[in-house]
Amino acid sequence: MIEKVFLPVSVGITFDHKKRKVIPKWVLWEGRLYPVEKVGLHHTYQEGRTLFHVFSVAAKTLFFRLVLNTDTLNWRLEEISDGLPD
Repeated sequence: MIEKVFLPVSVGITFDHKKRKVIPKWVLWEGRLYPVEKVGLHHTYQEGRTLFHVFSVAAKTLFFRLVLNTDTLNWRLEEISDGLPD
C-alpha cells in the first residue's frame, strides 16, 4: 500500500566524486534506521528558484520517496510503501 506523507526525515548520503553522483545510504524515520538496499529513479524539478532532488529508494521491507530541498538542505519523506497492493 502506498501512503502519501510529508514528513521531515534524516538521510545519510555519500558522494562519488568520480561519477559525480549522490547515493542515499540510510533513512532515519520515526526513530528507526532503514539501510538503503537499492536506489531507483532520481530526478529533479524546480519550484520558483528552488531545485529539488527526488530519490526513490528501497530498504528491506519498505520503499521511500525522498525529496531534498537544495536551498535549505532539508530532506522530506513524501511517499512510503510496503509493496503490497491496496
